Amino acid sequence: MIIVLEPQATEEQIKRVAERVREFGFEVHISRGVERTILGVIGDRDKDQLAQAVEAMAGVEKTVPILHPFKLASLEFHPERTAVRVGPVVIGLENLVVMAGPCAVESEEQIILTARAVQAAGAQILRGGAYKPRTSPYAFQGLQKEGLKMLAAARAATGLPVVSEVMNPRDVELVGEYVDMLQIGARNMQNFSLLREVGRFGKPVLLKRGLAATIEEWLMAAEYILSEGNYQVVLCERGIRTFETMTRNTLDVGAIAVVKALSHLPVVADPSHAAGKWRWVGALAKAALAAGADGLLIEVHPDPERALSDGPQSLNFANFASLMQSLAPLAGALGRRLEVPSAQAV
Repeated sequence: MIIVLEPQATEEQIKRVAERVREFGFEVHISRGVERTILGVIGDRDKDQLAQAVEAMAGVEKTVPILHPFKLASLEFHPERTAVRVGPVVIGLENLVVMAGPCAVESEEQIILTARAVQAAGAQILRGGAYKPRTSPYAFQGLQKEGLKMLAAARAATGLPVVSEVMNPRDVELVGEYVDMLQIGARNMQNFSLLREVGRFGKPVLLKRGLAATIEEWLMAAEYILSEGNYQVVLCERGIRTFETMTRNTLDVGAIAVVKALSHLPVVADPSHAAGKWRWVGALAKAALAAGADGLLIEVHPDPERALSDGPQSLNFANFASLMQSLAPLAGALGRRLEVPSAQAV
């Protein structure tokens, strides 16, 4: 339930309403908009008596039930769009944000070389995996702590903020020491202990949609993080598992539009994992932006043929620079902005 206050409601009236909500045993979240303030009521108990009580209070215009189970992530609950800051970069406003880099950190030379290349092409955030969840236990699992140190070295060399995956609740503090944004991978979307831990830790979170998760399950996973007090959450559509085998996953373009209608949280897309082959990454990237995505997560490697992880879906430096050039005019047509250096400069 949300409590809509009158435009002229005073701070004292807002305080009294919030206190009344707590007296009924609920938590309250205050959202201050340009024209009015909204109080979000959080809790699973019956709210009918509370509604009757607060509607009689001074400063209250009305109460509105929230039909969706994801209260904190709901656009009804938080009618103004959330913008998430990752270092100097803001995700969720007019600017489109591109996060790019290798699936896995392989060496300090590789990650710094890639960071400089994607930065020169217009990427604003460096991505790279230090901990790698793999289907096979015998596949490359990442350099782990050494990989995190290499990501930090790349940030020092370029100034790009860094996003990398965390897989285990006990590693959140360690990964958070080296990166600017914590990624929750598709396989861990419903690792509820991990979701709560990153919520308590407080750093920005990139939450990928699970392989077979519904939109509601995805938003409920975000709710776990939000419920711990961390509202710096960015959702990532990375493709879902369907009957189709020509692509690695099926990019659910419609989910981007649906989530933008349901939630205030920013949404980005990962066309690399959806495509599975680098040739189709560009087309899926453009489709995602057209559907309303606030940014992209793209895999880039200096030599994809020799990549230790996900080489077939990784763009080389030239292909990434070309893609960025093609995205800039599309961003303008969509009323967004993507700052990309000129082709000559790249």
